[in-house]
Amino acid sequence: MTTAAIPTAVNLVNAPLVYKGKVRELYDLGQHFLIVVTDRISAFDYVLDPAVPEKGNVLNQLSAYWFDQTKELIGSHVVHTDVDKLGDVIIDKEALRNRIMVTKKAERIDIECVVRGYITGGGWRQYTKTQAVNGIELPAGLRKNQRFPEPLFTPAAKNDVGHDEDIPFDRMQEIVGAELAATLRDKSLMLYEYARAYCEQRGIILADCKFEFGIVDGEVILIDEIFTPDCSRFWAKENYVLDTEIDSMDKEPVRTYLAHSDWDQNSMPAPLPQEVVEETTRRYVDIWTRLTQ
Repeated sequence: MTTAAIPTAVNLVNAPLVYKGKVRELYDLGQHFLIVVTDRISAFDYVLDPAVPEKGNVLNQLSAYWFDQTKELIGSHVVHTDVDKLGDVIIDKEALRNRIMVTKKAERIDIECVVRGYITGGGWRQYTKTQAVNGIELPAGLRKNQRFPEPLFTPAAKNDVGHDEDIPFDRMQEIVGAELAATLRDKSLMLYEYARAYCEQRGIILADCKFEFGIVDGEVILIDEIFTPDCSRFWAKENYVLDTEIDSMDKEPVRTYLAHSDWDQNSMPAPLPQEVVEETTRRYVDIWTRLTQ
């Protein structure tokens, strides 16, 4: 039975709300933060109605799963994910049981660390215009969705308002310093290679992904989320083909519906049809099942 969607947790948490993102809400517990992953869904820079049941559960549990899987490679901000340890901070424990994460208070590094294993999406659009991705010159004649011989590290400077800005590695070095830039690049590529091999064993292609890092007590750690449908591009191996759009294992039903509707893209879209919401829920639950069972 699919549980009811939770578009916000502000009435379910007895703690100060310090940040509300498109999907996550951040509450201050004093020594730690509490992250609640809601069922909100965004597309084309709009947070849409209605929320998608199970989405937040999947995102939170999948991140927790991957943080645990990669803990020998790099530490993370996770303290625990047990709602029962939070006492009266949580008003309705069952509603939030699978969607909370208590985390360390890290100093966020304002770089989005993107790794591309295949030339698709924004990377393909850059390539068709400049024959380069983030300033990395590439051979002529690459085909859309082609696998790179070696994954590309293509960072972006984080902007709290508007889109993140793709930058060359040289610019990243100027922003955070050469040593930290090299550390983030190397850790990102290592994590991607680990997850790509893991996914391939389960019939899934990890086309690209992004990481966020922070610093706690001088140590670089993973923060935010990792290898979820919201920060990674997953393709079912059976759907892989060159030269066309591949239906990714995420909120693609929402993007497809909006792209083919009469929405003007300059105002809040009308509520999503129920069948689109249900198909999106099915996609998120399917990727969770295929990756963890």
